[in-house]
Amino acid sequence: MKDLRSSYGDYAVVTGASAGIGEQFARQLAAKGMNLVLVARRKDRLEALANEIAQQHGTLAEVVELDLLAEGAADELLRRTRHLNIGMMIANAGNYVAGPFLSNDLGSEVDVLSLNAVVPMQLAHQFGRRFAQRGRGAIILISSTVGAGPAPYLANYAAAKAYILSLGQALGYEFKRVGVDLLVVSPGPTKTEGATNAEGIDFTKLPVPMMVPAKVAHVGLKNVGRRGHVIVGAPNKVMDFMGKHLMPRPLYKRMYGRLLFGALDADNRS
Repeated sequence: MKDLRSSYGDYAVVTGASAGIGEQFARQLAAKGMNLVLVARRKDRLEALANEIAQQHGTLAEVVELDLLAEGAADELLRRTRHLNIGMMIANAGNYVAGPFLSNDLGSEVDVLSLNAVVPMQLAHQFGRRFAQRGRGAIILISSTVGAGPAPYLANYAAAKAYILSLGQALGYEFKRVGVDLLVVSPGPTKTEGATNAEGIDFTKLPVPMMVPAKVAHVGLKNVGRRGHVIVGAPNKVMDFMGKHLMPRPLYKRMYGRLLFGALDADNRS
């Protein structure tokens, strides 16, 4: 694996760093000698992680308490990191709403679209420009295996992740011309706080093993600069292949609809 700090710069920005995949990206980057900018809403968790990382690895970690759904959040993050030699940006923060679309709160669905699609696009634009000016840098965007096609009962979330997959692959081609690496990572269901405490759905009922956040981060860091898109986990790669090459689109949709409906809580099936 390449030396990330010498290849890209001294600091990596990680959004959604207070838990789950984002926390694992932070830990693994620190173990590789990268200084960090940890971004999330829960300042206490960020400070605890920053202190632990400093003790274990001797790297620096700046804490940025920020709600990425707030107006102008991407600009604010760029402003608060201008003084640092940022070399990487991992847009990991995300959320979702499960269940029948018409039963879900519209405001919550708008937030899903904003945090999973609009904010990563904004960050890719802001930090992409910054990296292009210096001729090097790396961006990691987080999609999902459900972004490969329509997923009833996670319809809006899946659509947002499909946007990120398409955007990231296209931008990867563009950014390469200015020295910036861009990788899209597509994990399957992962054992995070969000998934464990999810309302309305039990992801353990899906017929694929739950991934651990550490593996998602490891695969992402291993492949940045080498590939434009990586699917994490062999079962997820098989499902992706089947969806792309073996199943007509209507069958793919029905398959996901039945699988996800079976994982919904009883109240969400009415």
